[in-house]
Parts: sequence; structure tokens; C-alpha cells
Amino acid sequence: MITLKVGDMAPDLVAKDHNGNTIKLSNYKGNKVVLYFYPKDDTPGCTAEACNLRDNYEELQKKGFKIIGVSADNEKSHKKFIEKYKLPFPLIADIDKTVCNAYGVWGKKKFMGKEYDGISRVTFVISEDGMIEDIIEKVDTKNHSNQLISK
Repeated sequence: MITLKVGDMAPDLVAKDHNGNTIKLSNYKGNKVVLYFYPKDDTPGCTAEACNLRDNYEELQKKGFKIIGVSADNEKSHKKFIEKYKLPFPLIADIDKTVCNAYGVWGKKKFMGKEYDGISRVTFVISEDGMIEDIIEKVDTKNHSNQLISK
């Protein structure tokens, strides 16, 4: 599914966040960006991942990271998720899957013997000049911050 690789320029995304604000990756030039894709708001693994990033947000900021989460949930769902868990970073509502497709994270998945289309849990670390520095495909939801900080 993922066709992007380390060293590629990250596709510039233009999408709406949980408040309806337009987020453009190009507006983050000069900052290191953690663009993390997750399947669904308020599910066990996605909640563990988001809360781990929240709990280590200050440390991640000290390392220079700006965090942006992406799923196909709508703005209302994201807003509830953010409020419930007090998440300090924006979540993109990629309802039409434009961003997911640009990053190659939307496609066939298997769960309990059934195949379906969905978002793969993948994190892209994007350098200050917009290049993909790292791709984490085996995300440890409970320790995701450590995967980023240890880089």
C-alpha cells in the first residue's frame, strides 16, 4: 500500500481539522512534523496512541515536533475525541480519504479473517524542509512517543 519512502518529499496536504480550519503541510515548513494516521476515534488502540502522544506532548515539542493526526472520521467525531481526552494537537477529518490516498495508507486490511477497506496505522516523520525522514509502520500504540523520541 505505502508507496512513499524515506527521502521522498511528503505530499502537501490541504485538509480541514476538527474545528473546520484548513491545515496545509506547507504551512509547517521549518518544523518537524509527526503525521500519524489511525483507523478510528475513540477505539482502544487509537485512544491509547493519542493519549500516549498527549502525555508526552511537552517532550515531543522540546524535540521540535508538531503533531497532526489523520483519520476518516468527521469533524464532530474528532471534536468529541479531542474534548474527551484533552488532546493538544489537531486531527484532520479526511472523510474523502484524499490525504490517506496521497500517503498510501488507505486500502485492504484483514481483521479476524475478514477483509475490508480501511486506514493502516502508520506515522510519517517529516523534516523541516518537507522530506520524509522516517516511516513507522509498526506503531506501538502505548509507547508511540518513545518510538519518535528515540530517533
